[in-house]
Amino acid sequence: MGTLFETTRINGMTLANRFIFSATWLGLADEEGYSTTRQADYLAVRARRGVGLIITGHAYVTPEGKAGAGQTAAYDDRFLPGLKEMADAVHQAQGKVVLQLSHAGCYAPATVTGLDVVGPSASDGAGSPNCRELTTDEIRQVVTAFGQSAARAKKAGFDGVQIHAAHGYLLSQFLSPYFNRRTDSYGGSIDNRARIILETLQAVRSAVGPDYPVLIKLNSEDFVQEGLTVEEMLRVAFLLEQAGIDAIEMSGGTIASGALIPIRPGLLERENEGYYRDAALRFKESIDVPLMLVGGFRSFEVCEELVGKGRADYVSLSRPLICEPNLVERWKSGDTGKSACISCNGCLKAGFKEGSVRCVLVSSPERP
Repeated sequence: MGTLFETTRINGMTLANRFIFSATWLGLADEEGYSTTRQADYLAVRARRGVGLIITGHAYVTPEGKAGAGQTAAYDDRFLPGLKEMADAVHQAQGKVVLQLSHAGCYAPATVTGLDVVGPSASDGAGSPNCRELTTDEIRQVVTAFGQSAARAKKAGFDGVQIHAAHGYLLSQFLSPYFNRRTDSYGGSIDNRARIILETLQAVRSAVGPDYPVLIKLNSEDFVQEGLTVEEMLRVAFLLEQAGIDAIEMSGGTIASGALIPIRPGLLERENEGYYRDAALRFKESIDVPLMLVGGFRSFEVCEELVGKGRADYVSLSRPLICEPNLVERWKSGDTGKSACISCNGCLKAGFKEGSVRCVLVSSPERP
């Protein structure tokens, strides 16, 4: 059992507390994917105001894997200066930062990338986006790209990397029978569907070495018909544990989930906080890897109970830290009032409309 403000370590990375700024698309990279000073400053503010670990918004590992505008790229050495500026800014703010690595798969729009849209399987026209099926050689190329991007993250000075295998992006698509209808060694059983994830972990580990923190983000379940289930997630977590993953962040849902995902707008009652707590409890009963849990946390007392009772090891926050960059600092000072965030999603709407994410309700100090 732990407390929220104790010091912990993940494979040699020392964290000042158990609060994490979960990976969040900020829309602050330029058109080509170069990280900008505005992006570095945005993350540094959260580190300066007490967040234990910053996980960057997803950085795409191949040109065809870009999810949308304003997204950071990590697929080529020419992006190293911007990546280094981001890592340095967080370190100067006395924080720790991990680069999230991603490939959007069938949700990478051809109108943005100008390239083929690819996924584990070709679309069957039943709701998933149009794409063509990756060949086994192309799968190996994607796996290699994750490893090469992880090496760039280490070279740029990041404290670790996180593999994005949640939310219906490419690695999540492979895990999900909703997207993955392959009949080769990458489809069928959950062990086969997890093959690309384990190969990616191996490629990343080979690129960064045994003493560099490697994290992964997984769905608790997909919340779509014939999607990844909690039981399958637990199997994947076990396989990752055996393969040497350093920490797992649990989220849930895909773009296709719609109303099936258990997100409750408003979050007026504490019992409505923590969308994936039941799955997390099952995880903690069988998996020894440190668990980071994201999804709807707004009250200090709920976070305290979650960690204090050993139901998760870290609390991941996104929208509350967009709304209040100083939330963790405020809670540590003794002002444990609930986050001002009301889960209206206005911050993301502002990102799509204005080109950068911001809270539209609360005027917060020190917001770049």
